[in-house]
Amino acid sequence: MFTLKKWCSALLFLTAFGLAGPAAAWVPSGTQSIILDGRDGQSITIGTVTFTPGADRIGIAVQLDHTRLQDFFLSMKEFKCLDTPDEVFCHVPYPHTNPASVTADDLAWLEHALLFFYKAPSDFGAKLWNGVYYKLRQTERGLIGTPQAIDLNQIGAPPDNTATPPYGPGERSEMAPGARWFGTLRIE
Repeated sequence: MFTLKKWCSALLFLTAFGLAGPAAAWVPSGTQSIILDGRDGQSITIGTVTFTPGADRIGIAVQLDHTRLQDFFLSMKEFKCLDTPDEVFCHVPYPHTNPASVTADDLAWLEHALLFFYKAPSDFGAKLWNGVYYKLRQTERGLIGTPQAIDLNQIGAPPDNTATPPYGPGERSEMAPGARWFGTLRIE
């Protein structure tokens, strides 16, 4: 006889091993929080991204919370930064015209809206060659980004094709786990 207790145990087993069917996929919609997870275990909500459905793509609008970020004047330019014990971590807005939209399979323009660089607190000026690109992937709760290394000097001049994101897989390289103070970026 299949009792309620046995039924619950079977369902728990199937769920634990992903055999009960696919989990509900997260759908980018509405306004979601942008959260950086620090090496010290603390999470900082630095802003929001608003997803607006369109005919073929979903529009994105990133809004940083400037009360959470400090102003740093580096290399004759103002940056919005987080000052951590190990590094100063600064947002770099993508400076050129772009579609500002995504699909479920193409999050590149959202990744480009969330570019950063880091520098040691004692370093002088912006260190744009120390760029950080968060490669996003979907989870049940939202998006999670893993840092990759890029050279932000590459976007100093407008690209030939403004519809193609400049930081493709060939322009990014992996970072060792724990290399950056903010090892994860989440959107949920």
